[in-house]
Amino acid sequence: MTSRLWYNPSISEAGREARAGVYGGERMNNMNKATQFLKEAKTFFIATTEGDQPRVRPFGAVAEIDGKTYICMNNTKKVFAQLMKNPKVEICGMIGMNWFRIWGTVVRDDRYEARKAFLEQAPIPMYKPDDGIFEVFYFDEVHGKYESLRDGLLEEF
Repeated sequence: MTSRLWYNPSISEAGREARAGVYGGERMNNMNKATQFLKEAKTFFIATTEGDQPRVRPFGAVAEIDGKTYICMNNTKKVFAQLMKNPKVEICGMIGMNWFRIWGTVVRDDRYEARKAFLEQAPIPMYKPDDGIFEVFYFDEVHGKYESLRDGLLEEF
């Protein structure tokens, strides 16, 4: 961890805690770090595959439920079918002039309670937990890198 991150005005206090490996006063695990990076970025890009073709699209909603990092989507979209076929994903986003990559395997959570908890943390007016199209996935495992063009690798988890 380099001290120059503490002086980057584009990183919020929560972002500084995430970079320091602290979350609410507790040591962070990989899931906590992934959630904090995604929240800090606000918009991030999820890569999946369709056959042998990569597919990338922007997302912006994330939640942490029971210590796991969750993303959401509409089950009528191609991304949902792609994840059901191949649950491996990679996510990229930027925080200020630095970027992160997060990768891992996601698992569909079809519990009403999980969908409800997600929408409580990240309200999306077009969805309801019981609307039949809103879906949530959590990372079963997650790894990542936080990097800078100027300084190279800042953190790996």
